[in-house]
Amino acid sequence: EAPLWVAVTDQDEPVGFMLLTGEHMDALFIDPDVRGQGIGKILVEHALTLAPGLTTNVNEQNTQAVGFYKKMGFKVTGRSEVDDLGKPYPLLNLIYP
Repeated sequence: EAPLWVAVTDQDEPVGFMLLTGEHMDALFIDPDVRGQGIGKILVEHALTLAPGLTTNVNEQNTQAVGFYKKMGFKVTGRSEVDDLGKPYPLLNLIYP
């Protein structure tokens, strides 16, 4: 059971969310209509205040997400040939140093 953090607009409309289990970010999603506005950065920075050694996994084919995490300072620590469901979608294991 992971805590759910939700980013909302001034009108209380949800535009993104993050699931955090201990020092691992299980999920980060930002509405495509508001990407590039710093919402993901705010959520990740909040996670880093709670878990300075934050880890996460990202689909290697999701170049936008990979670029986001690298820009935030995350480092690749490993790679899996399959995703969490055993499907052939390689995952990168990341950590914030």
